Amino acid sequence: MDQVFIPAIFLRGGSSKGVFFHAKDLPEDRAKRDAILLSVLGSPDPYGRQLDGMGGGISSLSKAVIIGPPTHPDADVDYTFAQVAVDRPLVDWSGNCGNLSSAVGPFAVDEGLIRASDGETLVRIHQVNTKRIIHARFLVRGRRAATEGDFAMAGVAGTGARIRLDFLNPGGGATGSLLPTGNVMDVLEHEGRRYRATLVDAANACVFLDAAELGLTGTESPEAIEARPEALALLDALRRQAAVRMGLAATPEAAPLAIPKVAVIAAPAAYRALDGVTIGAETHEVAVRMISMERAHRAVPLTGGMALGVAVRIDGSLPQIIGAAPKTDEVRLANPSGVLSVGAEVRRGDDGWVADSAVVFRSARRLMQGAVAVPTRLF
Repeated sequence: MDQVFIPAIFLRGGSSKGVFFHAKDLPEDRAKRDAILLSVLGSPDPYGRQLDGMGGGISSLSKAVIIGPPTHPDADVDYTFAQVAVDRPLVDWSGNCGNLSSAVGPFAVDEGLIRASDGETLVRIHQVNTKRIIHARFLVRGRRAATEGDFAMAGVAGTGARIRLDFLNPGGGATGSLLPTGNVMDVLEHEGRRYRATLVDAANACVFLDAAELGLTGTESPEAIEARPEALALLDALRRQAAVRMGLAATPEAAPLAIPKVAVIAAPAAYRALDGVTIGAETHEVAVRMISMERAHRAVPLTGGMALGVAVRIDGSLPQIIGAAPKTDEVRLANPSGVLSVGAEVRRGDDGWVADSAVVFRSARRLMQGAVAVPTRLF
């Protein structure tokens, strides 16, 4: 036979979709896993569509998740995330997907990895990539994760059952420090120009830049940003320089593709979301447009949103200086799909700033279950 079939489940988590596997169904060898995941998602595809796989041609639809027994004493399951490049043979294991984190708890319950009674259930997740713990709380009906409810989220049509995600001690997962350079504000340079930046590692490593300094407004659509290749090139150059400053790479050329993520931020302003609805300036504290895997994200990567929510709470950070002061415990982030609210507990400790937790709400749904086909030669 030319192909073998691997048990897999296709799930939506938040505003992303991914193929979920049990760890026992994949080889332990990393190179073999990379080859299998590239084949499953349909990469590399020079046409950028991943038609020969399960991917959807953009970073939020080109993801895989591996769930296994817990290796942490405070967890019920291990969750490893893989970001698969669309146009090149690359699988990036350096970060986490906050959106797909919302589907891990329901997967664990539905697959029988966790025994849950009806009512609210807690699943403790060990996020292997960042070595952090996530608590997922959601409703169980008939011993399975509920999917129907009245919770609506920007970027996803309709409503679903709400899932609460508490990211515990999210700082330093990639670099070992909430502020990897030790500074609340840094300055990056490119072709003789200086750009203010705040470099934060909370849930994922991120670089926050001022839209005005980049010749942007922070209200652009993803298409408008991608229509400006010089802006994308500048953002990537600054992102790679920041990777070196944050200790993620020895040289800009060696920077991982998935992290640090780079975000353009701006003060509140009215704009038109992707669904055509006008979002008023009064609905949010800060506007963000984020680049993920060299493409303009159509919403905001959830881990990037959490990093921004944390950054707004740090005195003197660029997001705090540019954004409006939050009126509640949550920070509202305007993105191309609408508004995302993030809760963050941040304090100044004896050794600097500390992020105790970040809280977000998502929904998730199992879309398909069965097996995916991969060439026999990959095993």
